[in-house]
Amino acid sequence: MSTPASTSTVIGAPGAGLRAVVTGASSGIGAATVRRLRADGWAVVAVARRADRLAALAAETGAEAVVADLTSDDDVARLAREVAAGGPVHALVNNAGGAFGQDPVATGSLDQWRQMYEINVLGTLRVTQALLPALRASGRGDVLVLSSTAAHDTYPGGGGYVAAKHAERQIATTLRLELVGEPVRVLEIAPGMVRTDEFSVTRFGGDQARADAVYEGVVGGPLVAEDVADAIAWVLSRPHHVNIDLLVIRPRAQVSNTMVARA
Repeated sequence: MSTPASTSTVIGAPGAGLRAVVTGASSGIGAATVRRLRADGWAVVAVARRADRLAALAAETGAEAVVADLTSDDDVARLAREVAAGGPVHALVNNAGGAFGQDPVATGSLDQWRQMYEINVLGTLRVTQALLPALRASGRGDVLVLSSTAAHDTYPGGGGYVAAKHAERQIATTLRLELVGEPVRVLEIAPGMVRTDEFSVTRFGGDQARADAVYEGVVGGPLVAEDVADAIAWVLSRPHHVNIDLLVIRPRAQVSNTMVARA
């Protein structure tokens, strides 16, 4: 399912004449990124599983919506065909992902670990492989991986998510080596604590009170989706000879995965 992309551009905007694909676009950082890139003049293909949310976002922003499950080979192949039919593509924002559970390694759910690996790692791999030929052909392609500070350190109860994000990061670091000399940048943004409507609620199986407690009392507040979208837009807007290998972004109050200043 897709809706036509808007042909309007913002003359002189940093993304004018460029086209991006954003995964996990139905909420949170993904939706905020679609809004920000559209405001910057990009044509955007918004990708997620939830058709109703994508349709609303497309109506709001003028983005193209493609409903796809990134754990499905067939869906990703169809996504690549629909993207190619719409013209050149210059950036892929691999945002889709998520955390499930916060159990210790000794009692962690194999199903949850498998689910996190499937979406965070294999989902990113599928889409990157599918769209890389088009990114190469554009002459100025970008593969952006939205990892996490969990990709750079660990914490108790985070083993499954940490393992998945470490693995996802290796897609970016290895691909950068493999594409040396080609007109494709490989970029990584690693956010720390970001408060969105769904991330922690999903992690804790719908327990809103437990999710709210994650962000309670954080001095100055956690990051929000728009903060990360701003970083994504900045990285993509650098002159194409400038590669931001890694950008770590945290709220001021968070100095590590386990140390946060709270009132």
